[in-house]
Amino acid sequence: MELIYSTQMSGFDPEKRYRNPEHFERPEAGVTEVVVVGEWPNVVEAYEHVGAEVTLIEVESRQALVVGAADNATELQALIGKLQVESDMVRAVIVGLEAGEIEKPEAGELAIRLYDALEHIRTEVDELADRRNALAVENDNLRSELEALKVGDGKEIEGLKARLDSAQVTYRANASKESLEKLVADLPEA
Repeated sequence: MELIYSTQMSGFDPEKRYRNPEHFERPEAGVTEVVVVGEWPNVVEAYEHVGAEVTLIEVESRQALVVGAADNATELQALIGKLQVESDMVRAVIVGLEAGEIEKPEAGELAIRLYDALEHIRTEVDELADRRNALAVENDNLRSELEALKVGDGKEIEGLKARLDSAQVTYRANASKESLEKLVADLPEA
């Protein structure tokens, strides 16, 4: 089977199978020939590795021509400057985040939105940590109460067993508190 990896938007041959190389993850099974249009080294290497015949087709690079760029060169310079400031602010937020301490940027819409989103995440994480800590304390308290109840039950069970022993009534060694209480209740009143 032959596959063509291309980012083209039209002009497809209905007799051929096409794939978009931007979405490439791994070679498809049963493919013997591959045509790769453009620079997609991961596609080429993967299919060569599985032994498929790979054909490369070079794509000429295209340059964008801005019509009337001379007329609005100052606008373009201003836009480039604004984008550089925006980029610098986003980088500052990222560097601060990596250092463990971020400050709200003074400018740049994207940087401010990124900061706000990270601040919201930090608040949510703090709330989750507080809830986790409260649940851990509650868990410890419940475990302590359970241990206290077990100790109290142990003393009661020993008392019930002593009464049954003195009355010479047999019982299972691992009998529950309820069954021991029932046996004691059935004892004749002396």
